[in-house]
Amino acid sequence: MFPMEDGQFQLVYNVLSFSLASMMACTLFLWLRFPAINGKFQSAVIISGLVTFIAAYHYMRIFNSWVAAYSYGEKNVGGVGAPVLTGVPFNDAYRYMDWLLTVPLLLIEIILVMKLSPEESSSKCWTLGVVSALMIISGYKGELIIEGNLNERWQYWSMSMVPFLYIVHTLLIGLADATNAETDAGIKALIQRAQLVTVISWCTYPVVYVFPMMGITGASAVVAIQVGYCVSDIISKCGLGLMIYGITKAKSDLEKTGALLKIDTLMKENPSLKTNVV
Repeated sequence: MFPMEDGQFQLVYNVLSFSLASMMACTLFLWLRFPAINGKFQSAVIISGLVTFIAAYHYMRIFNSWVAAYSYGEKNVGGVGAPVLTGVPFNDAYRYMDWLLTVPLLLIEIILVMKLSPEESSSKCWTLGVVSALMIISGYKGELIIEGNLNERWQYWSMSMVPFLYIVHTLLIGLADATNAETDAGIKALIQRAQLVTVISWCTYPVVYVFPMMGITGASAVVAIQVGYCVSDIISKCGLGLMIYGITKAKSDLEKTGALLKIDTLMKENPSLKTNVV
């Protein structure tokens, strides 16, 4: 832990608070709206809400840990000024525990809205789930090193980039056939946008990871990392969750319209059916 200026402490405090509120609000919206989705697409929306729910829990723990690590007490001149260290360590491991659970689920929710057979969906979910877990685990130890000899941090960054690049390749290229299989141009565009937003938001994580290697040290490094990861999480979890809802809603509406057209066609071809219904 490093001594913080008041502005630095307050910035992280407010960003963590905003992230927590965003995750909670997104969870409520997704779980309250999933009944409006066609049954076969509901799992994707429920998982999206589960992602933000897990993130909200961990952000609550991160927020409480941050508050416990600093204090505006008697050591501050006149009761104001910079906070002082309490001696309670700030536990940022909550963030990696969150990623270990939510990152595989983020990938699964994308797979579930695509035109894949049950066998293909299961295979992709397991493969991407395991690979993403390896990415998180390989990057964790390096995250603890933010000053001094940063060669080891570079090594862990390089290790985690291997599964990261595999995931990016799968999202943009490996799933291209499933994306192109969408017959509705609007839905296809929504899925492509979700894939692109996922990749772009994920690319911010390795950038934030190298902040200490860019000459940002001490308290400034802690602040930059916390703010950077919070912004990335909001985009990749809340943003993607709302996009998944949009895709499933569009697919549900399309199927509903198709079903109504079939009924209308049958009624026209068989007027007796209309009389029986009435």
